[in-house]
Amino acid sequence: VQLVESGGGLVQAGGSLRLSCAASGSTFSINAMGWYRQAPGNQRELVAFITSGGESTNYADSVKGRFTISGDNAKNTMYLQMSSLKPEDTAVYYCNAGFWDSDYDRYYGMDYWGKGTLVTVSS
Repeated sequence: VQLVESGGGLVQAGGSLRLSCAASGSTFSINAMGWYRQAPGNQRELVAFITSGGESTNYADSVKGRFTISGDNAKNTMYLQMSSLKPEDTAVYYCNAGFWDSDYDRYYGMDYWGKGTLVTVSS
């Protein structure tokens, strides 16, 4: 699976951005995708995920109510609409493909990553 992110940039606090992730290649065993982010000095964290069939979406507490994840299967593209951005949202955002455990509504990211797109939120 090949993943390519786009849409990052510089935005003022309170502003919005939409990230896109275009997927290509074999998707066998993949049934969900997610967005991670990594700020300088921090570990990479899961921001949100969405299942391929749209059965489930889930968000980190820090972004609930501000970010919306969505997908377009016809275009093999996933999106992250980010609103009410805060300086602490500044990070490199990575697209990931993985597996969704429906029994526990839990996402397991596999080793399929994009190169990342930088989001910088100024105060």
